[in-house]
Formats: sequence, structure tokens, C-alpha cells
Amino acid sequence: MESLKITTVNKRWYDDACGAALGMEFVGERWALLIMRELLLGPRRFGELRAGLPGLSANVLTQRLASLEQSGIVRRERLPSPANVQVYALTAWGRESEPVILALARWALRSPTHDPSLPFSAVSLLLSLRMLLVPERAGKWAATVGVRIGDETFVARLEAGELTVARGAVDAAEAVFSGTPSAFLPVIYGGMPLAVAEAAGMLAIEGNRSVAERFVTLFALPDKVAVE
Repeated sequence: MESLKITTVNKRWYDDACGAALGMEFVGERWALLIMRELLLGPRRFGELRAGLPGLSANVLTQRLASLEQSGIVRRERLPSPANVQVYALTAWGRESEPVILALARWALRSPTHDPSLPFSAVSLLLSLRMLLVPERAGKWAATVGVRIGDETFVARLEAGELTVARGAVDAAEAVFSGTPSAFLPVIYGGMPLAVAEAAGMLAIEGNRSVAERFVTLFALPDKVAVE
């Protein structure tokens, strides 16, 4: 931990003992928090991180990963054979940031300036499902749903009014959605009928259709804040 103390002193921006100030020293640089967001569902290769954050240059990504690693938030790992490649992962302490990141995102979504037409990563979509589930709509219903976005597959498991999401094979899912992240938004958050999205080629559905139809009704954006 000595290196962490030295790094903090050398980079100090605020000279403020508040935990909020210290937190901003760790993740306040541009892109740092979004890199952490992309790692919440598991380790990622350097190129995969860039793909999820298309506006981020390789040089800045390298700098931010080094800073997050030095702060004890991110670590480098090597996947076992046959992959045998280096990936970046959140440390146990880094993973504790999930409720903070989701709470910040939900708070910001209440702004009238939120623009849903901007780029939206696969991880953002899956985390939004976890964040914006309405437990009362789910009740005691249990279901396992797969999401396929390009070459990536994710599994969302609903049980006891809570949704968990993770990367994984979708073979055992009751229903599987396929599409781009932006194609899900008008269906899940805009009320577009699933059949309309299918007819337009936005989404494809495999498996139990009744499960798919019910699943997309379980989420809601927070109300917009009134402009004073």
C-alpha cells in the first residue's frame, strides 16, 4: 500500500480529506470511471476495452489503466491456455465500485439533457438492466435470458426480484435476444412492441417467446428531474 500512498500524494488535486475528494483523485480523470464500468462484467483485453469505448485513444487508455492499476483498482491477469493473453480486471476493491457507478448512472439519467442516441456499449446495456429493473413488475417470477451482441454473449438471471448479469454461454437460456445495444433501447425503455422491433430487423428472438415478451416489460427509466 506504500506505493498507493506515494501516488496519491504526487497526484493530489484537491487537498481535501473528504472521501469524496479522495475518490475523485482515483477515478476523476476522463475515461477512468468508464473503463471501470467496462470491467464490471469481467476481465477484458486492451482491444476489447477500446471497442467498448470508441472515443478513447490507445494512448489515453494505456495511461488510465496504468493509473488505475497503481491505485489498486485494476490488475493485469493472463488467461490460461489456449487463450494465453493478457487481460485487465478489477481487483476485489475495484469491484466494490459497482453500486457507486450504478447509482451515479441512475442519478444522471434523471437529467433532461440525457441523449440516448449516443453510443452505448454492450456492458452499458446489461448493467442498465440490472440498474433499472422494477422489482414490483418482476414479483416472484424467475427466468434466465440470453443476450447476444456481436460475438459477445451474456446471461441475465432473474430471481426473487433481483437481476444478475454476466458474460457466458446462452445455451441454457429460456429466451435469447440478438441485436445491437441501441436496438434494445426503444423496446425495453421506449415501449416499442417486440414484434415491431423484430419486423424492422432490429432484434431477433430465439426460444420461449412468452418469456421474451414479459422480460422486456420489467424495466423503466427514472423520472426526469423538474427544471427549476
